[in-house]
Amino acid sequence: MLDCVPLLDAVDQLAGRYRSLPQSRLRRAAAVGLALARELSAEAQRLEHPDAPVRQMPDDGMFVIAEQIAVSGHDLAAALAAHPDRQGQDVLDRALRRVAETAAEL
Repeated sequence: MLDCVPLLDAVDQLAGRYRSLPQSRLRRAAAVGLALARELSAEAQRLEHPDAPVRQMPDDGMFVIAEQIAVSGHDLAAALAAHPDRQGQDVLDRALRRVAETAAEL
């Protein structure tokens, strides 16, 4: 079984950082955060429904980026827990790396 706690902690911490950004910095960081949320969401969808097309997370504005990061990260952790047999460790490692890269860009 995969340990997804590091992913949950990382996305929660990153979402918290996004929530605390001043509007001027949030405006500059929003695209990077949305890209991460979309990647995490796409990975979760591919695990849950490998034969279905991936639906892109919408751009609902910079003020919901933190929630999109948190939700997509938690969705991916749930998908990994439900489908541990599908190259889960690689997906988890890639997700952790992307969250760390995004955090480093803030």
